[in-house]
Amino acid sequence: MGFGDLKSASGLKVLNDFLSDRSYIEGLPGVKKPLGQYGPLGVADTTSGSAPTTAKDEDDDDIDLFGSDEEEDAEATRLKEERLAAYAAKKSKKPAVIAKSSILLDVKPWDDETDMAKLEECVRSIQMDGLVWGQSKLVPVGYGIKKLQINCVVEDDKVGTDILEEKITEFEDFVQSMDVAAFNKI
Repeated sequence: MGFGDLKSASGLKVLNDFLSDRSYIEGLPGVKKPLGQYGPLGVADTTSGSAPTTAKDEDDDDIDLFGSDEEEDAEATRLKEERLAAYAAKKSKKPAVIAKSSILLDVKPWDDETDMAKLEECVRSIQMDGLVWGQSKLVPVGYGIKKLQINCVVEDDKVGTDILEEKITEFEDFVQSMDVAAFNKI
């Protein structure tokens, strides 16, 4: 009885023929037999001698496969705390990412007689921590009126669009209104 050597072609053929009309080899739960006792009758057992299992083989209490926490020693705890402290120190040295946004503003004058150079000078005179003015251009609106389109980069925590709008519209002699044309996170 047995399948023979499963590493050879003849042993695999015997196993394949045996399983052609069965869904499993044989056995009941909890009952172990030596490997050579499974398979068709009349096939020589060429497996290496496997002794039946004993109570000693089944007693695997000293091996903890899932790593229970009850046996964690002081050395492992100390090492873990050292690594966590080193990680926290390394992370604290890294500079925090400053959230910035690029804002394109449309500043509209009262009429076509408004001095646009003076309007741009007034807008650029607004200085705040976290605000950097970029390039600007005059864009025709209609009937000879041009609006000032100006770009700025702001730090999100320090400058908001509502603050910018409030400061720009304070120049009532030049500015009729202000709109945010584009708002992009950097």
